Amino acid sequence: MLHVAFKSFLLEFSKKNMFFSIREVQGYENIFFRMFKKGMKLQDQKFHNHLQPKYILMVNLKVLSSRDSEYFLETDSFHELCHAMKHLKKTKGRILLVLGAPGTGKSANIYQAISRLGLDFYNTFIFIDANTKPSEVFNIFWDTIEKDMGVKSKEETYKKVAAYDVVLFADHFLDSEHIDSTKMGLGLWTEENGPGTFSLYFMVLYEYLKHRGDLKNINLLFQTSWVVKFRGVRYDILTDFHFISRFLVFILKQFFDVVRISYSQDEIREIVRNHPLAGSDEEIEELIEKYGKRPRFIFEALENQA
Repeated sequence: MLHVAFKSFLLEFSKKNMFFSIREVQGYENIFFRMFKKGMKLQDQKFHNHLQPKYILMVNLKVLSSRDSEYFLETDSFHELCHAMKHLKKTKGRILLVLGAPGTGKSANIYQAISRLGLDFYNTFIFIDANTKPSEVFNIFWDTIEKDMGVKSKEETYKKVAAYDVVLFADHFLDSEHIDSTKMGLGLWTEENGPGTFSLYFMVLYEYLKHRGDLKNINLLFQTSWVVKFRGVRYDILTDFHFISRFLVFILKQFFDVVRISYSQDEIREIVRNHPLAGSDEEIEELIEKYGKRPRFIFEALENQA
């Protein structure tokens, strides 16, 4: 019962646009439940450190908030992202795309950079069904945001979000199925519906062109991927296919600021080595060989083995 109550408490926090990734509920739950089963005392494990929403660490599923960044390694990609985001405090009208293959830790890097730079942000979110039509998705998004902000029109919404340093279209928007398992976010919806989702992006383009004047006062950050499945493996068209990916990213860079989250061989070794469940150097190399330079997948494997 204590375990269930704790999970419910965290879910309430994750729904409140606070500094919590939607994946962290599962992570907190795992930490809590493992400690509970072993009869450990919370204070001995400094468990309260894991409940501070200031920083992000990559553990278990996607990201966790933590008072320290013990498991987060500052990489070249992270520094590039911070450089791209540092202007958001003083300038408006920027659109930043954060690219990365599934499992690379886009969310972790985004939230860590926001914390480092002290940015005031609004986290967009959406809850839809697999069979929701593109036109309905568009309307549900606007209805959700207007209700959350207490406004009655798009024009009021644009004015209200302009007060923030940046508006995020990140994990709350893409992966909201981890908040409400009966619904899904835009990422899974796109994956489920494939080419049938294209009309939504034409609607988004039309909205962008129609409201370019309003968007000059707003900074937008998109956690971006274009995922396809092949033989049960998820690939990101924007990062996993050499020539095609480079060509598409080149086009995106003509219109937007673009940062790609990726790691060198040395960086991924250090990221995995920093995880408390990591084994020997040989075992770490085997995990990297099996899962690639994708920390979340490696951490999931370590958690499952434990």
